[in-house]
Amino acid sequence: METGAVAGRDAGARPYDVVLFGATGFVGELTAEYLAEHAPAGCRWALAGRSRAKLGALRERLAARWPRCAELPLLVADSTDADALRELAESTRVLATTVGPYVWYGEGLVAACAEAGTDYVDLTGEAEFVDLMYVRHDARARETGARIVHACGFDSVPHDLGVYFTVQQLPKDVPLRIDGFVRAGAVFSGGTFASALTAMGRGRQILRAAHERRLHEPRLMGRRARAPLGGPRFSRETGTWALPLPTLDPQVVVRSAAALERYGPDFRYRHYASVRTLPMALSGAVAVGTGVAAAQLPAVRRWLMGRYEPGQGPGEERRARSWFSVRFVGEGGGRRVFTEVSGGDPGYDETAKMLAESALCLALDPLPKTSGQVTTAVAMGDALLDRLVAAGIRFRVADAR
Repeated sequence: METGAVAGRDAGARPYDVVLFGATGFVGELTAEYLAEHAPAGCRWALAGRSRAKLGALRERLAARWPRCAELPLLVADSTDADALRELAESTRVLATTVGPYVWYGEGLVAACAEAGTDYVDLTGEAEFVDLMYVRHDARARETGARIVHACGFDSVPHDLGVYFTVQQLPKDVPLRIDGFVRAGAVFSGGTFASALTAMGRGRQILRAAHERRLHEPRLMGRRARAPLGGPRFSRETGTWALPLPTLDPQVVVRSAAALERYGPDFRYRHYASVRTLPMALSGAVAVGTGVAAAQLPAVRRWLMGRYEPGQGPGEERRARSWFSVRFVGEGGGRRVFTEVSGGDPGYDETAKMLAESALCLALDPLPKTSGQVTTAVAMGDALLDRLVAAGIRFRVADAR
């Protein structure tokens, strides 16, 4: 059985299978609750964060519902303390972190995990951070056997594994074309808002990081994988207006396609927001444009962040009414398929589930031998897909509209 988290070391010598860093944040606490309920009895896991008092209070809340959590270990570390992060990484087989914006607070933990041969999962949707971590830490992670798996929440698990699932329904060894259409009814947290504003205000840095990655990344030989942005259009397949989404998700999908030959010799993916009416599409485009413009002004950006502090988020009742659906249309070899990935609250409940199951999957499941910066489809594939289906996220072959 591949345990994979520690190359060249005795995994059993480490006291923990999974450590959750940022456990007292909004999504962190939801992830801790999910692990408390669903981690198998033999799984050794711990809570980590900056404040022992907050960690202790969280442990008490968990123990009130799940008494076995009364003895959960508490590990104190700050994202700016390299020595503490090194000790944290060396203590566990898998380290899951919810601490963002990652471009500000994330690199120290990636570096520590790459050095220690520790598997790493996060919730980032920040393309700049992912590209910089590839340039700076992929090579070392490959040497130590660490698997660095970014975007293990709504960014980008439903899209990466949804395309992976769709590819399985299509013929092998032929050019494949897949479009994804995202719909959701949900609200965001302060942490998500801060990450989005940060990304909007760093356009030049994002382009620079992408260019630097291209200089370091090996070229794909004999095959092609691409994700053109496309343009706004009415989608007859879904009966909605399709607006191109320039998020991290299509980049993750293309990196899976480049690594896995099952995606065929010539693969193309396009990623869209799916909007019911033209007025909604136009108002959405205006809102995004206004947000991008506002984020260019540091004073405005700081004011906006101050209106919705990280650590805040929607309550349980609002999350219970939230949902998401990603519809995929795949074509290749004369076959056309419709698939769908769907679930509940995308940004928080389902994201916590995806992060926790990704960490458990890396720690406990037999997986392909991989290392370095890899995607969820490449690192975990069928094993994570099976876990998510068992946890209530739906992957299905759908009928045409």
